[in-house]
Amino acid sequence: MGHLTTVATCSLNQWALDWDGNRDRIVESIKRAKAKGASLRVGPELEVTGYGCLDHFLEGDVFLNSWEVLAHILQHKDCQDILLDIGMPVAHRNVKYNCRVIIYNAKILLIRPKLSLANEGNYREMRHFTPWPVQKVEDHFLPDLIKDVTGQDTVRFGDAVISTRDTCIGAETCEELFTPNAPHIPMSLDGVEIFTNSSGSHHELRKLHWRMGLIKEATKKCGGIYLYANQQGCDGDRLYYDGCAMILVNGEVVAQGSQFSLNDVEVVTATVDLESVRSARTGRSRALQATRQPAYERIQTNFRLSKRGENINHLVKPSRSLEPRYHIPQEEIALGPACWLWDYLRRSGALGFFVPLSGGIDSCATSVIVFSMCRLVFQALKHENKVVIEDLKRITKTADWTPNSPQDICSHIFHTCYMGSKNSSAGTRARAKDLAKEIGAYHTDLDIDSITSSHAELLTKVTGFAPQFQVHGGSRTENLALQNIQARTRMVQAYFLAQLLPTIRFGHAGGLLVLGSANVDESLRGYLTKYDCSSADINPIGGISKTDLKSFIAFAEKAFELPVLQSFLTAIPTAELEPITETYVQSDEADMGLTYDELSIFGRLRKVDKFGPWSTFTYLLHEWSGIMPPRKIYEKVRTFFYYYAVNRHKMTVLTPSYHAEQYSPDDNRFDLRPFLYPQYTWEWRKIEEVLDQLESTENGDKAH
Repeated sequence: MGHLTTVATCSLNQWALDWDGNRDRIVESIKRAKAKGASLRVGPELEVTGYGCLDHFLEGDVFLNSWEVLAHILQHKDCQDILLDIGMPVAHRNVKYNCRVIIYNAKILLIRPKLSLANEGNYREMRHFTPWPVQKVEDHFLPDLIKDVTGQDTVRFGDAVISTRDTCIGAETCEELFTPNAPHIPMSLDGVEIFTNSSGSHHELRKLHWRMGLIKEATKKCGGIYLYANQQGCDGDRLYYDGCAMILVNGEVVAQGSQFSLNDVEVVTATVDLESVRSARTGRSRALQATRQPAYERIQTNFRLSKRGENINHLVKPSRSLEPRYHIPQEEIALGPACWLWDYLRRSGALGFFVPLSGGIDSCATSVIVFSMCRLVFQALKHENKVVIEDLKRITKTADWTPNSPQDICSHIFHTCYMGSKNSSAGTRARAKDLAKEIGAYHTDLDIDSITSSHAELLTKVTGFAPQFQVHGGSRTENLALQNIQARTRMVQAYFLAQLLPTIRFGHAGGLLVLGSANVDESLRGYLTKYDCSSADINPIGGISKTDLKSFIAFAEKAFELPVLQSFLTAIPTAELEPITETYVQSDEADMGLTYDELSIFGRLRKVDKFGPWSTFTYLLHEWSGIMPPRKIYEKVRTFFYYYAVNRHKMTVLTPSYHAEQYSPDDNRFDLRPFLYPQYTWEWRKIEEVLDQLESTENGDKAH
């Protein structure tokens, strides 16, 4: 009769190379899983090291330290009498592998290496690891420090499964789920009933639907119990791992954790019925395929996950299915970057944030995300989250301060400054001041004219040349130079204030993190000054489109009760770097020659669809037919690729940004391109030939 068992998965906020912290969070998750009666606990991918170690995975120390952490876990009194699936790197015969280590009662049962490595976009696993062949298994000789604990000389290493006295368990790691011939398919045909998936999967807007859909389809089609674990938080770079640990049974969600959270450890459990899997696998077609499936090597064990018949508690019931929870994109923007900022702040040793607040929607969005972070911190304080309480005390250097609102937290750790000039408007200055007041930020206001004038005067003194703005008769080159010196002055002043404001306000040694506010579309187009206020320590909106940011601000106006945000939505985006005249007011979209919506389209075609100039034109020729004539489409395509190419060098120094969008131009790891381009003469010649043919045909039709 014994067929009910409680299983656990988790989201852990691991930090690359934080050996003590990572070990403690793993142990804490095991303790919580056992407290809930779980017989199996699954953890995230590479949870011992933290997923984002990058080239540190090439170092022998990382592998030695991982074994030392595992030795602690093997011996820990709270890590007994529960089957544990733990992620760490392992070197086998001098080759490095991304592995799952399956342990039970101070014994290693199996080391299961990853079969398919994530090696595109943000991922470079094949730089550090090697994929293991399907269903190959051999002996692995354990290091002495593990032998001393387990008494084992060797353990099986490879693509095998665990056979208990009541079920069969197989591991599937992150990327493997996303492949066409995922391991859960042959494992299910060979009788595996419980699948564990340990992931290091990062957040992207609207991505959770895809991930959830794959797991639901896998268990609906194959039948089975699926435990998905993921890292959650910023572990040291641009990515935010978005948790959402979950358990599914035969295509139905029975437990789901949070996608965004300030909790370091979150354990999700469910009571599942092993018989329900067997009932789901009675189809004749499946049975026929199962008879032809090559058998996996089974690691035989002498324990069971469920209770024997005489020990059954009739009051225990299987967990009910529930509707999956998805955040709308506006909530994702409010929560993901906010959690990323908090992790970065508390782990960096900085005393807060500084934002040059221009009165435009981009710096507004950055500021509102910081306010969202303060809201999350305040909620955590109300729930008596001890880790958050201690982190906040350390950041603010206060022992007994109790904030009364998110604005109260903001007033201590968030600093803004409006850096005006003679080209600035009263409207942007007022909006900046009003927003800072509503969110509680410490706000300053200054003018940079004396600094920029001194630069121009020095140039004139040295060269005898006095540059002029274009509206005053100057050349385009002079116009850009005078704009750029304003932008770069603001960057220098931002870092100067960020370094000294904590001393000025509180007498504290230490500085603030400077936040950037360039969105993904402006970066893609290169519509920013190199080493201006887009140059910062980190940027929470650098991977988010202007369109999504505007939608987020409209959402936050109501959700965060910030009525001032309406004025940002109705304002025309402008850099305010040129003089305002009766006939001219600088406009971002006019400057760029493209709308923000058009930039989003070009961004997706370039990166996601992998289109060059020719493919982009031929696609848009049909997509925009009836909206604008073919030659106008060509002009848009040519404008985009011209500015993308000449400004690509700016991406090499782009501020590290929260990754949220598939068409991010981040040059560090995600979007690897040259930064010196030719002029696309081949492509333009081909397109112009097509245009001539189209226009000739059109003129001929009109003549008849």
